[in-house]
Amino acid sequence: MIFRQFFDNTSSTYTYLVSSGKGREALIIDPVLENINSYIDTLNELELRLVKVIDTHIHADHISGIGELRNKTKCVTLMGENAPADVVSMYVKDNEKIKIEKVELLTLYTPGHTDDSYSFLMNDRVFTGDTLLINGTGRTDFQNGNPYDQFHSLFERILKLPDDTYIYPAHDYQGNKVSTIGNEKNFNPRLQVSSAEEYAHIMNNLNLDSPKMMDVAVPKNSYPRMKFEEK
Repeated sequence: MIFRQFFDNTSSTYTYLVSSGKGREALIIDPVLENINSYIDTLNELELRLVKVIDTHIHADHISGIGELRNKTKCVTLMGENAPADVVSMYVKDNEKIKIEKVELLTLYTPGHTDDSYSFLMNDRVFTGDTLLINGTGRTDFQNGNPYDQFHSLFERILKLPDDTYIYPAHDYQGNKVSTIGNEKNFNPRLQVSSAEEYAHIMNNLNLDSPKMMDVAVPKNSYPRMKFEEK
């Protein structure tokens, strides 16, 4: 299997490329617009054909690259059914399967960070977007976020996965690249709670500044946004 993890220094965003092998179909998760050329160079180097691209949710800290990737490659763009983005070709629901050649992802609806947040399970790893981070969790104070919903998404969905499941988030600000469910259960400070109320109290008192690009990124990544250009 081919697995590549890209990092955007400006927004601390992780993007993932997955394929079953050289010369086959590929899928990209959470692309950043400014890094499109890097993704395409990697696709060409490995002789891959990009057929699907996914955003885990409407991002507030960078402009998504899914529209531009669709314009350049004619790939199918996917997001969760609650995402207000007209660049999306296919909306997915909870517990659906996304398939490319010899690769399969299971969709997990994990609201809380935003109301359109999804995670994607692929065999021994889960792509958690901004829902579960390494040693943290995504903030819940904008874009219809809700700490009670996030508590449920974490403790009733993601943390029910096997302890040795690898976690690949959409962001990290400390240089971490990967964790596991077991590691986060034991050491993530925001998960050391005994109730949804306790978790909500923590999240409601973070007092974080808004993302620097929020005023630009959210409108660009939401409806109305750029349309697919027929060529």
